[in-house]
Formats: sequence, C-alpha cells, structure tokens
Amino acid sequence: MESLFQFVILLLLITDLAVLWSGRILMLIRLSAAQGILLAALLLLPVDGALDAEHLFLAAAVFALKGIGFPVFLRHTSHKLGIEPMVRPRLGRMFPLLAGLACVAFSLWLEGRIPEAKGLFPPLLLPVALTTLFTGLIIVVSCAKALTQVIGYLVAENGIFILGIPLMTQGSMWFELSILLDVFAAIFVMAIAINHINGAFGSIDVARFRNLRD
Repeated sequence: MESLFQFVILLLLITDLAVLWSGRILMLIRLSAAQGILLAALLLLPVDGALDAEHLFLAAAVFALKGIGFPVFLRHTSHKLGIEPMVRPRLGRMFPLLAGLACVAFSLWLEGRIPEAKGLFPPLLLPVALTTLFTGLIIVVSCAKALTQVIGYLVAENGIFILGIPLMTQGSMWFELSILLDVFAAIFVMAIAINHINGAFGSIDVARFRNLRD
C-alpha cells in the first residue's frame, strides 16, 4: 500500500512538470483532470492504512469535481469562447519549467529543514504538495489568458489539498470538503467573469486591462 501511495505521489510530480511544459490549453485541462483522479486515488490509499466511509465519500467528490466536472466545464468554456489553443507564457516556455524545477529543489530542501514534517508527512508528500502549489502560482503569474489562470488556480488548490491529506486522520475531512465546495463556487464565478471579459474586450487576455482609462 505504501509503495502504491509513493507511486501516485510521483505521478503527481510528473503532471506538475507536464503542466509547466505544456503549450496547449486542452492539454492543461487534461492534466488538471489527471491530477484530480490522482488526488482521489491518494484518498483511497490512506497513510494510516484505515479506509473508512469519510475517505470514500471525499474521494468520490474529488473524482466527480476535479477529475470530471471542472475539466468538462473548462473544455466547454474553451470551445464556446473560441479560445486560441496555444499557451504563450510571457517569458517563454522554458521559464515556467525552470521555475518549477527550482521549486522542486526548494521543496526537497525544505522537507529536510522541518523536523516535524517527517512525523506528519509520508516521504515526498510535502515536497510534491508544495511543488503543486508553486506550479499553479507560476501558471497564474506567467500566463495572460484568463482561462489558463483559472487552471493555474485549480492546480494551486490541488497542492493545498495534498497538504491536508495527512491531517484527515485528525478530523479535517469536513474542512477538506468545505475547501472543495469553495473551489466549486470559485470556478463558476471565474467562468462568468471570463464570459463578461470576452464580451467586453473580444478577448480573455488580461494584459489588455492595462489599456483601460478612467
């Protein structure tokens, strides 16, 4: 069970690097869906070996929303708005990947500097959680398309969610569920905002906001 848990964590790290390298919006959506499925798998492989109804319920909710619901909704929004399929980071495609690799190195270093982490987090869980969080923030900062930034927000929230997994044995399941519902509401609010931005400017490039005048 522990080896399978570690394997899923490594797959999450691979998806983080793939997100930073990907040059297509549809691929980013698919990778965010893959992360949702992997998060559900982590919940079915509890670190203490005890699988109960709460884990099953939360795993089903994560799979339904992050693995299926959000990706389908984002894909529909992309087709509806006719968004350009390519992703063009402001500083080039290499910058997000190099920044992500730096985050991996920093997260691994930080794990060794926090003694309490060894007793609370399984090996590699903390570095992968932090890397996932940083990956989402890098996407938000480096990309100008509003839809791409929504995907970055989803990825960053995945990192926060991973950080909470070891605490589930201490009764934080409902806290995780409340976060999931907050994300559910936030995604729909963002989608409405994207539609209004596209209607007003004929584009979802947030860099055009700099042209606004009083």
